[in-house]
Amino acid sequence: MRRIHPASIRPALVLGMALAFGATGAAGEPKHGIAMYGEPALPPDFVSLPYVNPDAPEGGRIVLAEVGGYDSLHPFILKGSSVYGHRVYGYESLMGRSWDEPFTLYGLLAESVETPEDRSWVEFTLREEARFSDGSPVTVEDVLWSFETLGTLGHPRYHGAWDKVARAEATGPRTVRFEFAEEDRELPLILGLRPVLKKADFDGRPFDESTLEPPIGSGPYVVGDFEPGRFLSLVKNPDWWGADLAFNRGQHNIEEIRYEWFGDGDVAFEAFRAGAVDSVREFNIAKWNVSYDFPAVRSGEVVKSLIPHDRPSGIAGFVMNTRRAPFDDWRVRDALIHAFNFEFINQAINAGEQPRITSYFSNSILGMEDGPAEGRVAELLAPFAEELLPGALEGYALPVSDGSEANRRNTREAIRLLGEAGYTVQDGVMTNSEGQRLRPQILLQSGATQMINVADLYVEALARIGVEAEVVTVDSAQYKERTQVYDFDMTYYTRGLSLSPGNEQMLYWGCDGVEQEGTRNWMGLCSPAAEAMIGEMLTAESQEGFRAAVKALDRVLTTGRYVVPIWHSPVSRLAHKAWLHYPEDRVQMYGDWIGFQPDVWWVER
Repeated sequence: MRRIHPASIRPALVLGMALAFGATGAAGEPKHGIAMYGEPALPPDFVSLPYVNPDAPEGGRIVLAEVGGYDSLHPFILKGSSVYGHRVYGYESLMGRSWDEPFTLYGLLAESVETPEDRSWVEFTLREEARFSDGSPVTVEDVLWSFETLGTLGHPRYHGAWDKVARAEATGPRTVRFEFAEEDRELPLILGLRPVLKKADFDGRPFDESTLEPPIGSGPYVVGDFEPGRFLSLVKNPDWWGADLAFNRGQHNIEEIRYEWFGDGDVAFEAFRAGAVDSVREFNIAKWNVSYDFPAVRSGEVVKSLIPHDRPSGIAGFVMNTRRAPFDDWRVRDALIHAFNFEFINQAINAGEQPRITSYFSNSILGMEDGPAEGRVAELLAPFAEELLPGALEGYALPVSDGSEANRRNTREAIRLLGEAGYTVQDGVMTNSEGQRLRPQILLQSGATQMINVADLYVEALARIGVEAEVVTVDSAQYKERTQVYDFDMTYYTRGLSLSPGNEQMLYWGCDGVEQEGTRNWMGLCSPAAEAMIGEMLTAESQEGFRAAVKALDRVLTTGRYVVPIWHSPVSRLAHKAWLHYPEDRVQMYGDWIGFQPDVWWVER
């Protein structure tokens, strides 16, 4: 749908929208927060979020390790490699998310939000005291400019929601309203999370060009010293306008966040052992059990923390690019999944202790269930029966091996599937009828030691069925460039998924991502069934209807056989200096995810 400029919207269109979606002028009620379903858990007079220490001391510094590099301090566009922490801690949105609820927002730059029952529009009222880091007020004009600029010139992740906005206008000195062109109950929350930038900061310079001059934000931190590819320091703004908000109490306690870049994970770990880095996440459970027995751990100077969570597993593994043959054939994809000897590889890498990802939303109430689709899930999928791959309706489970290196049963099945796809073994190599060998390249980022080890074991397993796979490693800049334009056969792929999936799912799996660069649809998925399930999620008026739509989407994605899944962990493993603390008795439901470290941590020596 094409964007209609706010100033040029026709009255007839507004009337048509009112008839289609209910009375758009129907009065809402200004509130302190908004939940995707039901009401926010916290009252208007809440003192702090439930998972923080409101009395945490302020000050100190944390040094974190990054692998690769960066070349841009403009984190809102497709060009350049920017710093995630800079985007998160340097800029604010109208509302902030509580990570102890599936999807609930509370006022941040905005003091209130108003939307009618049908959510056909949303209105935000800015706080009078909201300020950018240069001391200038955050205005309605800044909000309108930011949303339209991000939605047209910004990173593609911002475009989808903006395309659904029919009208945007100031309705008062501190109020801004957005009216929607189509039904989507998540849109008020999505717009509430859009970053707000200073319009005047871009006078005379293009928005969509990479730069090392950071845009002005309103967040708790500003950029201090930096050297691209080596380090970046974020320092607490002593005049941060939002320091006394109830939403922020107990958050952003640390005075300086410093990121240090290293060539690979092993070098970063050695820097941590030497004391140059203050905290690391460990994804390899075998390494966690063996390699973290160094003097600083034994003396208590370094602490090993396990952080539980209730979020879905998400998906992680080797994604196959269906834009390229032969990965457009589901039988080839299925064969490559059968050839991946998970039980053997998990034993070799993780001492067999990590559970496998069984679906995109596994480990949660949103995950597909065993056996045939039933009830509302079956009803949602039924119109797409001819399109769906085997297992979506009947039931599906990943292949399981006996744990031996030979993996004979699954190897035989992989060869059978490749035979159905037109491949036979010729001179020891899988070859199709046109004489083309099956020789996929697995693209990985240099320094990703664990995944390189996993890929090497996978390549050995593929050789058993005559597939000549090759691991290709490139630096972080090349990796980003190639994945942005989908220049790969297979690559390592991870997508964290929340308990309230919504519009972002279209960016992950929508048909636009087949051609459009920079989306998260790396597999090139284009499925009417998947898009229909996302639509059902966005328009569901009950938690039950929403869950059924997600379970149905999970079946479409999992049985599409786009990713060779590896493992997930029901806990996160963080090793850190003993003087770094977090509220151990009140960890948020999402655990060690967005909003955890260093957000709610503090330094106390």
